[in-house]
Amino acid sequence: MSESAVRLGDAGELLISGVLDYRSGPSLRKQGLALIKSSPGTALVLDCSAVEKSSSVGLALLLAFIRDGQGLGKTVSVRALPDDMREIAEVSGVTEILLHP
Repeated sequence: MSESAVRLGDAGELLISGVLDYRSGPSLRKQGLALIKSSPGTALVLDCSAVEKSSSVGLALLLAFIRDGQGLGKTVSVRALPDDMREIAEVSGVTEILLHP
């Protein structure tokens, strides 16, 4: 498994990768917030295509990033939500928030 990371892509998307859990969550949260604030566009895509594994912490990160982006007036969407995150979202009742902002 690779190291967890969040970075801003060339098209202004937030690229999230690696394992999202209690160990990686706090630093990814801080990094993601800073990147969202520095992103110049009015739309933000949270790209999860490189997420290898996620606990509920990953879902909490996505919800926080959505809130951050919307708070800055950006439209936010999620791309390539992994199956494990989708299952947690369904059980938690937040699928609608993630997939239809």
